[in-house]
Amino acid sequence: MSRHCPALLVAAPASGQGKTTVTAALARLHRRAGRRVRVFKCGPDFLDPQILAAASGAPVHNLDLWMCGPEDGAARLYEAAGAADLILVEGVMGLYDGTPSSADLARRFGLPVLAVIDAAAMAQTFGAVAHGLASYREGVNLTGVLANGVGSPQHAELLSGSLPDGLAWYGALERAAASELPQRHLGLLQAAEIADLDQRLDRLAEALAARAPQARQLPPAVTFAPARLPEVPPLLGGCTLAVACDAAFGFIYPANLDCLRRLGAHLAYFSPLADQALPACDALWLPGGYPELHAAQLSQNARFLESLRAHHAAGRPILAECGGMMALFQTLTDIDGRAHALAGLLPGATVMQRRLAALGGQALALPQGQLRGHAFHYSRADTPLEPALRARTADGRPGEAVYRLGRLTASYLHAYFPSNPAAVAALLRP
Repeated sequence: MSRHCPALLVAAPASGQGKTTVTAALARLHRRAGRRVRVFKCGPDFLDPQILAAASGAPVHNLDLWMCGPEDGAARLYEAAGAADLILVEGVMGLYDGTPSSADLARRFGLPVLAVIDAAAMAQTFGAVAHGLASYREGVNLTGVLANGVGSPQHAELLSGSLPDGLAWYGALERAAASELPQRHLGLLQAAEIADLDQRLDRLAEALAARAPQARQLPPAVTFAPARLPEVPPLLGGCTLAVACDAAFGFIYPANLDCLRRLGAHLAYFSPLADQALPACDALWLPGGYPELHAAQLSQNARFLESLRAHHAAGRPILAECGGMMALFQTLTDIDGRAHALAGLLPGATVMQRRLAALGGQALALPQGQLRGHAFHYSRADTPLEPALRARTADGRPGEAVYRLGRLTASYLHAYFPSNPAAVAALLRP
């Protein structure tokens, strides 16, 4: 039976316009009104979902027509429609950027779109930008516009007066609100690093309620057709999987954890920064994160690094992704040029750079089929080790190297486990 739930996709003409700020403010505003809110993030992202989860009080899943697939998205939206009073989806980049884009996602699932436009340096041109977003492609239901970075009530009046007929004025957020969510080189800070995050989210919700009265109302209901996630056999039944999770290793899709549990794994969380050794486990997952910001502390945790080496020497599986892989090289050189000795399971070093080294969806061909994910990193790996495999980009070009030593599999690729649970189980099965 189909389910009906108010839903809205929050988009923008470009990155950096305030999508996360507005989506988080909307989520917190409606949560404070007593509504159950479920939020999704369009595209591969680990940081925005952490903020959005704090704002909504529920885990935030990713929607991506290529990496996750339309069937995965349909199932997760259908589940959310049965549990929530409001579904919010934060777009990625500009509304029409990428293949597939946020607009493609909105069209696929029939989601109305709210455009967030940074109006700090514009007046009536605001209306032209909104008109372009609304009319650029048929089938995109852009219903309203919200101005971010507004300087005064008079400025907001100019902006609202410039909108063409048919586009609702949601209101405005003032310039002070734009600085509520701090950032670093990969994007927003992780939620756990913002000590006063709840207070910041409450201030954003209050600002939205005061200056954007339309935001208090529920958007139109969307109909979601019945869809379910496929059954997953318990290929990791009886396996205890150690999962690194702390300030250095926190890039984890909630869907990946769900997938591991559905495979039958028992998850044992630990902190490479604080713990003296791995927990008792059959296999190990080192996800991505910010090891470069914590390399000195990680390097000094000698007993933990020794437990990593002992796990590998015993022939137990290790899956290391991006930041997790960086911790396994002999050294990591941070952005200031300081080299830190790390686990040494992989020969060579990783070196932080100021320029982005890779960005985009990639897939890895394995005996169990294609495992999809994405790459996003500033470091480079300098190693004499020859890749055992190489991923391919979404358009077929050579992608990230995959290194294998014994039962260790390491790559810059962040895998989306539900894209191929059997392949993930084969990498981690003792």
